[in-house]
Amino acid sequence: MSDEKKNENLENEEEQDIITLTDENGEESDYEVMGTYDEENVTYVALYPLKNNEKEEYVILKTQIDDSGEEMLITIDDDDEFDRVADIFEDMLFDEIDYDEDGKNGK
Repeated sequence: MSDEKKNENLENEEEQDIITLTDENGEESDYEVMGTYDEENVTYVALYPLKNNEKEEYVILKTQIDDSGEEMLITIDDDDEFDRVADIFEDMLFDEIDYDEDGKNGK
């Protein structure tokens, strides 16, 4: 790959906010940050998995400070909290798309 192509790929990655998360099994996965939402000293993050995402779904996590004072992302265990934040992200991320009753793009 030419240096020019490498630089172009690097610039595209920099434009996208990409983070790597490690799961409880030690496996790493890359995610694109789609958006963030702050509420009452908690930051929620919508992440789009860059691999193995056949269903085109995104993940919502929230920040928490661990015992050593480091910020980490955790799952949202409370169903009501998750539903509320998911609705906010749906409005934030997808409000520009107007679908008619048939599910077709109305724009």
